[in-house]
Amino acid sequence: MTAGMRAVVMVASDDRVEALASLLWTYRPEAWLPHGTVKDGQAADQPIWLTTLDENPNGADLVVLTEGMATAQGGFQRCLDVFDGNDPDALAGARSRWKDAKSAGHDLHYWQQTEAGWQEKPV
Repeated sequence: MTAGMRAVVMVASDDRVEALASLLWTYRPEAWLPHGTVKDGQAADQPIWLTTLDENPNGADLVVLTEGMATAQGGFQRCLDVFDGNDPDALAGARSRWKDAKSAGHDLHYWQQTEAGWQEKPV
């Protein structure tokens, strides 16, 4: 990864793991992202690990949570909570996770995708 971090990406189903793995191989052929799944094995060697489990088998610095996933793993330098802001249930879940993270004393930043690209929003 360009930031020099290893990542764990948590998704809700094996189908999502496979869809994301396929997308990462084909999205931008000139800039593919090396990654692996349980089907590939060798988790410790994978810069990006795609999983449905709450795990950190590749010594990741960054965890990306999707579809309302949560982690009890410690030691991540960064956590990205990716959700659909147009889905009322997803938004409510994200707000609840935000409150919990804020109460735990984490340094939080909110980024929103706009027509102009990703923009950090005041909180």
